[in-house]
Amino acid sequence: MRRQDKTIDDPDELHRILDDAFVVHLGLVDNGRPYVVPLNFGREGDVLYVHCASEGRKLRCLAAQSAVCVEVEKLIRVTKGETACGAWTSHYESVIGFGTARIVESNDERERGLQAIMAKYSGRRDWSFKPETLAKTVVVRVDLETISGKRSPAPV
Repeated sequence: MRRQDKTIDDPDELHRILDDAFVVHLGLVDNGRPYVVPLNFGREGDVLYVHCASEGRKLRCLAAQSAVCVEVEKLIRVTKGETACGAWTSHYESVIGFGTARIVESNDERERGLQAIMAKYSGRRDWSFKPETLAKTVVVRVDLETISGKRSPAPV
């Protein structure tokens, strides 16, 4: 990273930013071209879970290439100024991660992934899922191999 003063490398801080984010942007490769899709997600350690339809572009991309990139951001505020360059700036936190994604095969891990997603948005981990629902729900597991963060802090 060019601006080392903005680097976030504390794993707890990186996880907090992931947990605070409402949407993850999942970057995939589609026939040699980038494809990015926003998704709801849940996190357990350095594993992210997303769910999707049983067919579609995301799954076609993952079948061809399991390498992925994820990104989340939180806009804190925009500082306005009289001039365009130097005075106007955004204050934010962001995390970028690289890893591999795979479709979850077992119902136990599908449920674990869905519980992680539901816990993120509801605060609860006690949801029940019908076996037939679990059997047809596609859950994707993203194992993050590297994550890094960047912060442009707002002045106090």
